[in-house]
Amino acid sequence: MAAAPVTVPRMKLGSQGLEVPALGLGCMGMSAYYGPPKPEPDMIALIHHAVAAGVTLLDTSDVYGPHTNEILLGKALQGGVREKVQLATKFGIRLDDGTREIRGDPAYVRAACEGSLKRLGVDCIDLYYQHRIDTRVPIEITVGELKKLVEEGKIKYIGLSEASASTIRRAHAVHPITAVQMEWSLWSRDVEAEIIPTCRELGIGIVAYSPLGRGFLSSGPNLVNTLSDQDFRKDLPRFQPENLEKNALIFEKVNAMAVRKGCTPSQLALAWVHHQGPDVCPIPGTTKIENFNNNVAALSVKLTPEDMAELESYASADVQGDRYHDFLNTWKDSETPPLSSWKAE
Repeated sequence: MAAAPVTVPRMKLGSQGLEVPALGLGCMGMSAYYGPPKPEPDMIALIHHAVAAGVTLLDTSDVYGPHTNEILLGKALQGGVREKVQLATKFGIRLDDGTREIRGDPAYVRAACEGSLKRLGVDCIDLYYQHRIDTRVPIEITVGELKKLVEEGKIKYIGLSEASASTIRRAHAVHPITAVQMEWSLWSRDVEAEIIPTCRELGIGIVAYSPLGRGFLSSGPNLVNTLSDQDFRKDLPRFQPENLEKNALIFEKVNAMAVRKGCTPSQLALAWVHHQGPDVCPIPGTTKIENFNNNVAALSVKLTPEDMAELESYASADVQGDRYHDFLNTWKDSETPPLSSWKAE
């Protein structure tokens, strides 16, 4: 007997009025990083399926492709779909001949926004994130330019991604930050020390990317054997043989609990994120309608405080390997110079 469709509840993201579903859709893997780009008609059909199901927060970035994911979403938004969705994209990571540069200077912020608007085929971006923090530019300068874009009607709400607690505070003092996007899952919990409390103190929404541990909490160590040579996860520290064997033990425990709860391990891991609070919106990515439907069904998985504690005990201290390579900029080194040091060019 088929389960009844799950109604996706709505939530307030941040304190400025943005309303989104309690589950978003990460679109990166449709076009980049997780192997070759997927067939465009299939991905547009998936996006339309998600919107019809009530998952209307669509997350992309100009660096996904680069640019091709935004172009894909632009096509998917045609025919009246735009009015139904909350569109989030990002700027700040510039790829030039394979070289990766983080940019947060005003001229780049403005040019990046104009480029995204054109590729997406929209007049306004609902939620515009700084994807990574430019540690050469005071955050007040970057957010000051974003504030101008809000005033001009080109973006509605401002977000940060992978920002430290102090960066979030400084940014929020210039213009209210609506959401901070961060990696948060059963096996990536370091944001709980300072970043989550800071967001909650300031009334900033929390958007959790990779809530399924980049697929590991769905498939376990067997995931590695299914990845194409173009999939960047193959190179991540946690997926290396010396770490994978120990991390597999975490998955085994999660899977055993999922069996007891009558759900899949991915639904259990996603339910754990949902149970973190009404200010948290996970954005798992997928390229398959079946997996999307399973993610939506995680909204009906109920966890007791005892269940939550048990799940956390599995992964709290046992995860082996960092979530990124050291050279990838994250919130750990997102401090920016003082505003007084800035000299406009």
